Amino acid sequence: MSGPLRIASWNINSVRARLDIVEQFLTQESPDVLCLQETKVPDAAFPHEMFERLGYRHRLLRGQPMHHGVAIVSRTPLGEPLSHDWQDNGEARHVGAMLLDHGIQLENVYVPAGGDVPDRAANPKFGQKLDFLGRMTRWSEMLTTPTVLVGDLNIAPLPCDVWSHKALLDVVSHTAVEVDALGAFQASHGWVDLGRALHPAPKRLHTWWSYRAKDWAATDRGRRLDHMWASPEVAKLAVEHHVHEPCRGWTKPSDHVPLVTEFRV
Repeated sequence: MSGPLRIASWNINSVRARLDIVEQFLTQESPDVLCLQETKVPDAAFPHEMFERLGYRHRLLRGQPMHHGVAIVSRTPLGEPLSHDWQDNGEARHVGAMLLDHGIQLENVYVPAGGDVPDRAANPKFGQKLDFLGRMTRWSEMLTTPTVLVGDLNIAPLPCDVWSHKALLDVVSHTAVEVDALGAFQASHGWVDLGRALHPAPKRLHTWWSYRAKDWAATDRGRRLDHMWASPEVAKLAVEHHVHEPCRGWTKPSDHVPLVTEFRV
């Protein structure tokens, strides 16, 4: 099938708690596919009705109660689901499938945040995050299928991907060891960072603002934690990439905002 393909990705921080703004976004933007992270719902309790009503009749779920969870909802047919346990403990952090009409594999991933202390010995969560990236890298080294990988990678790799490079150098999500690990993953398949391919550095491209700020827009202490990457042959098809920043100001917002990339396939 030829024509535009619009893929969206959003860490929604509980799909049931924020179902109204998910519907608002889908109604306004009408992507072909939406990948969600942090759905925080077991598969049996996923809110199917709204997605069905809006035409997202193909849905793949990998959920768990209260924490983590990923989902793909689509208007275009999906192949059989595949889920990798890159966390190595059963957490629901990945689901992938083929977009059957387009011959493109889609991978939806939620990388662990990594805790507060950037030290493997002092903070096991940080070690788990690095190990997660290592497992992803070993998978990526063997990848031969044209692929789009989206999700909350919980790393802002470039100095311009955070509100202050100097202030955040020792803060988890922007430390050198995390950036190096993400760089190794990128090199393992020649992944193209679509956000930066279509909005080159140093353009501001934040996707996350902490709930701790009383006025997120005024302080604007954002980070680019959410990403869309593609195999080199798929990246050539990408024509537009948008970060939907106004969603951060909607009623009961997530601390992340959605991304949308359009491909001409």
